[in-house]
Amino acid sequence: MDKISAIRSFVEVASCGSFTQAAEQLDLSRLQVSRHVQEVERWLGLRLLHRTTRSVSLSVQGEEAFIYCQKILDEVASLESRSQRHRQELVGSIRVASPIGLGQNLLFEAIDAFTHQHPQVKIQLVLSDELAQLVGERVDIALRYTHQPDESLIARRLMQIDSALCASPHYLSQHPAITQISDLRMHNCLLHSSQSRWDFVKDNQTIAQSISGNLQANDMGVLLKAAIGGKGIILLPCDLANPHLASGELVEVLQGHHLPSKTLWAVYLSRSYQQHLVRHFIDFIAERWQQDINKWRPANQ
Repeated sequence: MDKISAIRSFVEVASCGSFTQAAEQLDLSRLQVSRHVQEVERWLGLRLLHRTTRSVSLSVQGEEAFIYCQKILDEVASLESRSQRHRQELVGSIRVASPIGLGQNLLFEAIDAFTHQHPQVKIQLVLSDELAQLVGERVDIALRYTHQPDESLIARRLMQIDSALCASPHYLSQHPAITQISDLRMHNCLLHSSQSRWDFVKDNQTIAQSISGNLQANDMGVLLKAAIGGKGIILLPCDLANPHLASGELVEVLQGHHLPSKTLWAVYLSRSYQQHLVRHFIDFIAERWQQDINKWRPANQ
């Protein structure tokens, strides 16, 4: 019996609570995963899982075995990492969750560069503006805009990104001038599904402006396309805004008013048995994104 593969299947099933999901994550058949778990149970002489037609859960003995099996995988990964460092190469796969706009642009470019440098690494990218559940969705690294990461996770601050309020020249030529924050009430604002207001900072005080519009979406790319097409005003992170501001497709609105910046964090679980690869990837994107800080600021600064 390949005990390491069998242990990995058991840990994956216990983490997912599903033989089917575990098989998908391990790129095995459900039958193979089931046989692996049975082999571990025969090897230990214990019933590790409670199985029903709807769910899979750990037995009391299974909970204890899970801890030890996780440690075994951690040690195996540590040994593999040491050998990889000696060979100066990385091997393995990681699952990365990211906001849609970030993933389609900066993160995609970083992944392309990383996998070119480390061709034996595979990266599965999960794009959603909803917060990914690291355990339930089997995510190794989640990139999140937040002021305070979850204390139960390991977190690294990656960068601070400013925002810019933008509209197309055509839209601005067809609508009343915007000279103060309250003028936004007279305009069609293109809203992300998480927004009901835009916050501005003046004299160290936050000014919350209620906004409304005829288009709301959970994908910033859809809103960006509408803004370029002259449909309304959009609030964009500068990594998305600056190329369109530079090309003239968009114009910055209310330039004298400061918009709060967003902090991007990388978060991951301490139990990951691929921590060397996880940390190496985080180091790579952190260094890459710090090399051009102007991308994260309005183009006129």
